[in-house]
Amino acid sequence: MDFETVEADEFGASLKGMGLNILVRDVKAQVAFLKNVFGMKAHQVTQDFAIVTYHNHIMQVHADHTYHSHPLLGLLPESGPRGPGAQMHLFHTDPDAAAEKAEESGAYVLQPPADKPHGIRETFIVCENGYVWVASLPLK
Repeated sequence: MDFETVEADEFGASLKGMGLNILVRDVKAQVAFLKNVFGMKAHQVTQDFAIVTYHNHIMQVHADHTYHSHPLLGLLPESGPRGPGAQMHLFHTDPDAAAEKAEESGAYVLQPPADKPHGIRETFIVCENGYVWVASLPLK
């Protein structure tokens, strides 16, 4: 499937398994963060929506205003973090490089890169919208 040209109805009908969609204040800013810090690829980026891919996984990013009649919009805080308790794990992403890029881009490194007893090195990064992104690699 060509993510640059696929129509919304075809894209929606193609989704299977488990999906991730995040609501953000600014789609283009969120996409720039995901591309810069984690090397994700973005497709059909507009002020309303983007398709984002990471390895073979698909994520959607929607602007708040696209949920104007959806009941979820009323649950979002107008300011502050949005995703406490949720963690988006990005396996096979260098945590040291991601933390460095995050700091350069003004994101908050909640937990610096560290070796963990469960066999990985990981860092926790909070984006402008308050979502927690965890970059990790297996320990050598």
